[in-house]
Formats: sequence, C-alpha cells, structure tokens
Amino acid sequence: MLKKLLFALLFVNITYPTMQKTALVCGAGGFIGGHLVKRLKEEGYWVRGVDIKACEFCTTAADDFMIGDLRDPQVCKKVCYLPNNQSFDEMYQLAADMGGMGYISQHDAAIMHNSALININMIEQARYTGIGKVFYSSSACIYPEHNQLDPNNPNCVENSAYPAAPDTEYGWEKLFSERLYKSYARDYGMDIRIARFHNIFGPEGTWCGGREKAPAALSRKVAEAPNGGTIEIWGKGDQTRSFLYIDECIEGIRRLMNSDVTTVLNIGSDEMITINDLAKMVIEISGKNLSIKNVPGPEGVRGRNSDNNLIKQKLNWAPSQALRIGMNKTFAWVKNQVETSSAPALAYTH
Repeated sequence: MLKKLLFALLFVNITYPTMQKTALVCGAGGFIGGHLVKRLKEEGYWVRGVDIKACEFCTTAADDFMIGDLRDPQVCKKVCYLPNNQSFDEMYQLAADMGGMGYISQHDAAIMHNSALININMIEQARYTGIGKVFYSSSACIYPEHNQLDPNNPNCVENSAYPAAPDTEYGWEKLFSERLYKSYARDYGMDIRIARFHNIFGPEGTWCGGREKAPAALSRKVAEAPNGGTIEIWGKGDQTRSFLYIDECIEGIRRLMNSDVTTVLNIGSDEMITINDLAKMVIEISGKNLSIKNVPGPEGVRGRNSDNNLIKQKLNWAPSQALRIGMNKTFAWVKNQVETSSAPALAYTH
C-alpha cells in the first residue's frame, strides 16, 4: 500500500499531454540524457525522464522526472505508462552503468549485470506497452580489439564489429544489447534505431569521482594544477581517440530517429587525436605553463576513431565541429566547477 501511495504521489500536479508527441528518456539524469531532454522539449515534445538519480549539474527540463531503478521490472512497467492507456511515441534508452577507463576497467561484473538488466527490462516493457519507436545507445567499445592495435589506423567501420572481440566487458554487454534490440525488431516488428557513440563530451557531464572521461578529466587536472606544475596521463599518451561534442551527438540522435534508417550507425567525430595532444590542447586553452608526466594506468585500445562514411551515406550528414571549439566550452565549464565545488579528491585520474 505504501509503495502504491508513493508512486501515486509522483503524478501529483503533472500536466499530461493531449496532442503533443511524447518521449520517454531513460538515463535522463545523466549527461547525454539531460541534454536530449532539453532538445526534445525545444522541439515541442512532452517528456518523461527517468533515472536512478536526479540531474547532478542542472535542473531537468522534463515535464515529469521519475527517480527509479530500471533494474527492477516493476519500475520499468510504471515509467512506461501514461494515463488513459496511452503509449509513448518514442523511447530513448540511454541508461547504463558506465564511466571512463578508471571505472570500467575495475567493475566488469557490475557493469554487465546492471546494464543488461536495464536493457532486458526496458525493451520488453516497450514491446508490452506498444511504444512507437525506440532508440538504443550503443558504444564504439563494441569494436574488436584487434582492429584497434595501430593508433594511427584504427578500423571502426560499422560492419567490422564481427567476428566480435571487444577489449572490455562493457563492450561485450553493449554488443549483446544491440543483438537484443535487433531481435525484438525482427520478432515483434518493433521500430528500433541503434547508434554507437564515440566519446561524447561537453558541459554538464561528470568531471570528477572516477566515472569521468578524458576531456573532462584532463580539463579538471589542468584547472586544478598550479601554473608551472605537472599533470599525469595514463599510458604513453600516444593512444588515439576521437571526441564528439554533445550538441552534435544530440543532432545525430534526432536525425537518426527522424529517418527510416534501421542500420546501426556510428555517431562520432573523425578528428583523431592522441591523448597527450589532447592534454596539450587543454593546457593551451587554460593559458598555463604545465608539463605532462606519463604514468602506468589503464588506457584501453591503442587507437579508436569514428568512421563516418556510412552515416554520411544514410543520413546525408555527419559531425563536423572542430574538437577545439568543444574543448574551449568544456574547459570553461569544468574550470568553473573546480573553482566553486567542494568535491573531494579523486579516486581515479586519466
């Protein structure tokens, strides 16, 4: 009885849609999910967000935000229902247990267990409630390790995913979930879109605590370092990556969802950079005089870069913003967090 009462209270003073398109964003308390909610609201959607936590660095733009653990099938059932037996027009499944290399290299079991449960629960509930169209966020981490041994020539073409050999269990779970969503599309006729994200970054993302990724972690280190000091980088620093600014990621999601393309696509930048050079870029942006010290630590695959040929072919579009533009904005935001936050010392660094 208490659970029913608490759930009923979540719906108090909520105005439900009549003629608007509706969207359910899972993982709306996270970085990408929070930005996606803002974009959908700008487009006139009625949006329900759900996450195990509230937005950490901003106020949600969602019409209705529900705190809930999507590993629980009963929570998934509740969030998928609108009044009068309405079904959501669209669902965006971004919820996952994840983080940067410092986190995913040490939490294999939790990542696979938590993320797999979320995906199994949400796709089944989406089928049961008749949600119109579903987006699933996969990852570039699904690509085979043997295709990413040369930092100067990685192969991340979409059809190179098989024979499968991801370098992390995080990548294996993402690949499993891709197959899960494809199976639901085949067996139940569901309308599903899947994209593989390549290192999304920008303001309002995790910047400390161990789950942050390289752009935010490096921005934090540079912002914290005294002028004339040193920052540490895991590995030799010659490992390569590409990084996509959040606005272009959201644009790619919306273009894919508004298309009839059911092929799995990369959503990422093809501007490849070494981690040492990324650190040098952040140092230059800061105006400080800092040196780099390379130290032992997890660094992932040797090279990874988004191959954008297929997305150009299918959507007649691909990300094009220069990395420096996004890093200028990201460093300014992280610097402000460092100067105004009382966050504790970090358990992990990049």
